[in-house]
Amino acid sequence: MSEINFIWYTLLPSLLEGAVITLQVIVISIPAGLIIGILMAVGRIYGNKFISLMCTGYVAFFRGTPLLVQLFILYYGLPSIGIFFSPFMAAVIGFSLCSGAYHSEYLRGAIQSIKIGQMMAARSIGMNRFRAILHIILPQALRRAIPGCSNEIIYLIKYSSLAFMVTCVELTGAAKIIAGRYFKYMEIFLVVGAIYLIVVSIANKFLNGLEKKLRIPGLEMGK
Repeated sequence: MSEINFIWYTLLPSLLEGAVITLQVIVISIPAGLIIGILMAVGRIYGNKFISLMCTGYVAFFRGTPLLVQLFILYYGLPSIGIFFSPFMAAVIGFSLCSGAYHSEYLRGAIQSIKIGQMMAARSIGMNRFRAILHIILPQALRRAIPGCSNEIIYLIKYSSLAFMVTCVELTGAAKIIAGRYFKYMEIFLVVGAIYLIVVSIANKFLNGLEKKLRIPGLEMGK
């Protein structure tokens, strides 16, 4: 009975509070990362030499350095030059920037897979370059990039647990605090693992459904 009371009155309320923070981080970081990825991909392909170089450098840095190092720079490093972020904001910014770098690679490949004739055709009917990219190129590229971007979203959900390293007490952080207080590491982290598994499974099901719904007939293999 004491175990049931511990789970019901101590563990679950703490994990619920942490889970809310985790969901907030994820809900903000996913669209932010996708928007950054789109901008970086477009900048690398269609920007001038300077913009393309800047976007390439951004992607190289955030794909080439550990996410944990990036979070430490944002939360512990930037205050030394007068820039301060709350733990929550540092986590959201770090996840968004890192995720955006990976999204940009999936989107860049998708954009480059679209025949150049489509851009030429759009320009020939009076569209400027911006409108052609926005209305002709990107809708197709986003569809083609869904499998890769979906994979990155799943990764983002899982590595959101690193937010605790910058003192943002999300799901994993709340579990670590409770486990350290009551020395029930196995039981508590099994529950946490189950929660992440449920969230990832729901996200995966949604993303698979989205991929099937937006599939371009004749261009993707599938039943």
